[in-house]
Amino acid sequence: MQLATVALPDGATRAAVLQDGGWHALPAPDLSAFLRSGEPVRPGAELPGAVPVLPLPTPAKVLCCGLNYAEHIREMGHELPSHPTLFAKFADTLTGPSEDVVLPSGLRVDWEAELAVVVGATLRRADRATALAGIAGYTVANDVSVRDWQNRTSQWLQGKAWDGSCPLGPVLVTPDEVDPAAGLEVVCRVNGEEVQHASTKTLVFDPADLLAYVSAFTVLRPGDVVLTGTPGGVGAARDPQRFLADGDVLETSVSGIGTLRNTVRFTA
Repeated sequence: MQLATVALPDGATRAAVLQDGGWHALPAPDLSAFLRSGEPVRPGAELPGAVPVLPLPTPAKVLCCGLNYAEHIREMGHELPSHPTLFAKFADTLTGPSEDVVLPSGLRVDWEAELAVVVGATLRRADRATALAGIAGYTVANDVSVRDWQNRTSQWLQGKAWDGSCPLGPVLVTPDEVDPAAGLEVVCRVNGEEVQHASTKTLVFDPADLLAYVSAFTVLRPGDVVLTGTPGGVGAARDPQRFLADGDVLETSVSGIGTLRNTVRFTA
């Protein structure tokens, strides 16, 4: 099942479910509100002209796992971790599946294709089985990173939380349709050139592991988002290093879910 927040021709948004090739209304203005409501999925009227936008505009928490694919850990010069490396974003960081990523000029901006897991139940000190059952679904993210700010200190937040820098979407796909343990292909392209390609089978900590771990110290609630980490191939690890330029088209795909297409724009 595919769920989304869709924009309507009149400019309003609505939570929606894909049925018979068309988007049908759910009783909430967006998917964040729908997941918090706990309402079952009951398709309403079809929504002609609906277009998926940022699916989760108001998550209470956006948490991210860094260094979670073995090849990426090694290319960044680290040892395999015994515990997840976590950092936080804010809801303001998120942007839609086709929106421009707009940042000030002069920054060293890098790509990070990721699978994101969306929480569907309240999780507090959950075991792995409970965490797995509490997954609402999966979506696509790109943790676009400002490397020069990220590397100013040992704490990554300042390079990871720029407003509008993290595309998310286009849809949420429920766990009955996609299974990261079976191997979802995570791909990033810049101007059509493939720069990242890996399988979620190689995650060090899988989505259930991450939700269980996070829920040990902070409660997770429906609509919260957890990014699961990026594979190898980031620009900062190349020799010479490579960063995004004004006008670059960033495509981020996860098999079975969809593709983000975002243009990078730098402003004076």
